[in-house]
Amino acid sequence: MYVVYADSDGNIYENEAWTALARSGDMIVEIYEEELIPLPEGATLVSLPNTRPVGFDPARGQMAVMEGDVQAVGALLPQGYTRLYIPSYVKTDKEQKLPLFGYTAVVWKDGAFYVAAHPTDDPYKWDPLQCDSDTLRGQVDSLLAKYPENRLYQHLSHCALQYECLTASNTFLQRWEGAVPVSYSCNAGCYGCISEQPDDSGFPAPQTRMNFKPRTDEIVEIMLEHLKSPESIISFGQGCEGEPSTQAKLIIEAIREVRSKTDIGYININTNAGLTDHIRGIVDAGLDLMRVSTISALDEHYNAYYRPRAYTLQNVEKSLRYASEQGVYTSINYLVFPGVTDREEEVEAMVEFARRSKLRLIQMRNLNIDPESYLELIPKAKGDLLGMKQTIEIFQQELPDVVIGSYTHVPPAPLARAKARY
Repeated sequence: MYVVYADSDGNIYENEAWTALARSGDMIVEIYEEELIPLPEGATLVSLPNTRPVGFDPARGQMAVMEGDVQAVGALLPQGYTRLYIPSYVKTDKEQKLPLFGYTAVVWKDGAFYVAAHPTDDPYKWDPLQCDSDTLRGQVDSLLAKYPENRLYQHLSHCALQYECLTASNTFLQRWEGAVPVSYSCNAGCYGCISEQPDDSGFPAPQTRMNFKPRTDEIVEIMLEHLKSPESIISFGQGCEGEPSTQAKLIIEAIREVRSKTDIGYININTNAGLTDHIRGIVDAGLDLMRVSTISALDEHYNAYYRPRAYTLQNVEKSLRYASEQGVYTSINYLVFPGVTDREEEVEAMVEFARRSKLRLIQMRNLNIDPESYLELIPKAKGDLLGMKQTIEIFQQELPDVVIGSYTHVPPAPLARAKARY
């Protein structure tokens, strides 16, 4: 397997004189054949600005940095794939931060690109190729014409057409998991927030956060349009908003009105679950699914990244446990990073957290972050590194009743929803 690199124009090449390496946290490591899969459909190869690739130079018998006007290359994976390593590189300008993406180690092998990744879920529904641009444009025009006063549809049209957000696109295509954002504020100051960054952060936010408070009728219109098939999901809490539970009153009103008209489909919330009292109200109104974002089950690590305002990780656990006990299908949106998530102490803490909170699903999601900035932010490792592949295997062994996936699932048939709550 050989080093992959890019020139100054972004053209990508392989260096068949050098053996490819990878990074786990801040360590340069060897890649094993069983850790590689062919570059998946929908993946994108990108050059890493202000970097140079690191590989093994057989001529010198040691690891070395490629010289010249070259840059390291990483792969951006589609949903459904968990990265096992990040690319091996050094920065040529340590003050410059990489854009907020989840870079995966990529190599050249047997005449093709391979990535260090593990298929964690069926990627079909989240394959961009399943979203036809002409059909989407027609559906956007149709729903904007039908609801000309609905600001949420107008907002989501930008997300679907400009950002190519698949959840927003599903809202217009009226299939699978659709979006209904509600909040312009947040009770956390996440270091890697994709919708709002302070001016001095050094990270350009890749999305623009919504800047208005929707009306209940606007929310209900979107929900009723989307919830028309048994497997349809409508979700509060998108990348273009803050924390949805800060608008609990609006959500509760909307859920109650929708469930007075239909019991079709599933209502989901993507949340940090820190506002436990608000979450209880939303659950009691008739919530079906809840996905809680977390990066760790350890307080010090969690607090360093999320910077919670007036809540703790214990609040998050209480919210999850309450929702689970009320029949809500609960999951975590687990932001994973090779060399951190697979630390021994992290794995042990997450297994116990999942057991206490009665989780049903762990969604492995690659953390979009500049690696150096993240590693400087969080606590140093205390135990051994287990490896990402072994970490997934441990979750499967220690949590046999918990599904390991990458995105929101419809509950299995035996899990009947508590309709009496509506």
